[in-house]
Amino acid sequence: MKPSSYYAPQGGHPDQTQLLTDRAVFTDAYAVLPKGTMRDIVTSFLPHWNDTRLWVIARPMSGFAETFSQYIMEVSPGGGSTRPEDDPTAQGVMFVVEGGFTLTIAGESHKMLPGGYAYLPAGVAWKLNNDSGAITRFHWIRKRYDAVEGLDHPGPLVLNEHDIAPTVMPDTNGVWATTRFVDPSDLRHDMHVTIVTLQPGGVIPFLETHVMEHGLYVLEGKAVYRLNQDWVEVEAGDYMWLRAFCPQACYAGGPGPFRYLLYKDVNRHMKLG
Repeated sequence: MKPSSYYAPQGGHPDQTQLLTDRAVFTDAYAVLPKGTMRDIVTSFLPHWNDTRLWVIARPMSGFAETFSQYIMEVSPGGGSTRPEDDPTAQGVMFVVEGGFTLTIAGESHKMLPGGYAYLPAGVAWKLNNDSGAITRFHWIRKRYDAVEGLDHPGPLVLNEHDIAPTVMPDTNGVWATTRFVDPSDLRHDMHVTIVTLQPGGVIPFLETHVMEHGLYVLEGKAVYRLNQDWVEVEAGDYMWLRAFCPQACYAGGPGPFRYLLYKDVNRHMKLG
């Protein structure tokens, strides 16, 4: 199945006639960043990145979500970095939503296009060059790698969702599926980034309540999401940031598929103290 589109923020700035009322909310259990909050005024820059700006849509916060950060990167033609990551303990996942670039990992180059996924192991040298001639936008999710004695570190991965058959969830008649880039039984990995697809009318039919932290970026479509005790309407371009144990479920609203990029932390003991 090929998606019809991936939403990517364009920035800009609203004029003075726009109403202030919007859907943005921050609670002690979840946050919703509607697409309209991703304006020029909240972009940032990174050291050693050229012709690049970014929206930081999640960062570790004590007492909220502590395991990961998530950026939406915007790299202009000719931009990129030969020193992109300054933390040798940080692993990363990229997912391309617009444009393209050349990603070089440990000396091997890969052409990245929309739908492209890359896993970047901690401590492995990589660089990025936007040689496409157009602006590129991609998600970059970072987490400190939690090494385990006796387990090898995972190696780099470069894939594209177009080449992966989604896994249909049991007892859903095909309306709920997950595109997995990493084998869930591979315990070398301590985070998963997947794509969840719900067809119109499809539901997550129970309140998921679990230890994993989540970042959910809506790539396509719309839905009504249950977050803690609230029902929240979301659409393509919105971001949901969920603390551990925040109850969650949803109804997909149609008329097309509802799809989101999902982060969660997995496969490790809980730290005691």
